[in-house]
Amino acid sequence: MSEIYKFLKKLEKNNNREWFTEHKTEFDTAKTEADLIFNAIYQELSKKEELEPLKIYRIYRDVRFSNDKTPYKNHFSAQTGRKKPYNRGGFYIQFQPNNCFIGAGFWGPERDDLLRIRKEIEASDELQKIVSSKAIQQEFGEIVGDEVKSAPKGFSKEHERINLLRKKQLYFVKKFTEEETLAKDFPQKVAKSMQILQPFLDYMTDILTTDANGEPLV
Repeated sequence: MSEIYKFLKKLEKNNNREWFTEHKTEFDTAKTEADLIFNAIYQELSKKEELEPLKIYRIYRDVRFSNDKTPYKNHFSAQTGRKKPYNRGGFYIQFQPNNCFIGAGFWGPERDDLLRIRKEIEASDELQKIVSSKAIQQEFGEIVGDEVKSAPKGFSKEHERINLLRKKQLYFVKKFTEEETLAKDFPQKVAKSMQILQPFLDYMTDILTTDANGEPLV
């Protein structure tokens, strides 16, 4: 078994500082293994995309505003974004026992950007066509993300694309088994999957880098 999942499974049952301190060497070994895979994925993605620097998240949780006071995350994760200002969207990878996945899209659009996206969805069915394409549906399934309960302010709840207008986030997720994440060709598989989302990422970039009249903003 990979040191990544061996350590994380133990951590799930012993999420406290005393245990973690006693098993710090195991953590370091597991983290090194995870980081190597994250960096290999980043290198594969970089062959097709101009990316922001890779961000590998710390395992330490910020518990200040959480009811859950366990000090450590039960996963390893990393993120990178497409390089701004001319490209938008981001990629996320997570290794967790029974919950390994990659994600791509828009997790936290700024208020003005979200309004711009919604205005485009209201006016055009192009995004609906892209996210409903056979290739994306087969690889990732439906677009996901937090939603407002009814309709965003200023938009009709009867709109034919209300399913997209409700979204506060717009991204796709693809799950993998633990064994798949440890395979030698996993970085290549991730890059291949992400390429299928290129029409979605490029269209969203077009929206966010132009005004309502199609004039460039950058």
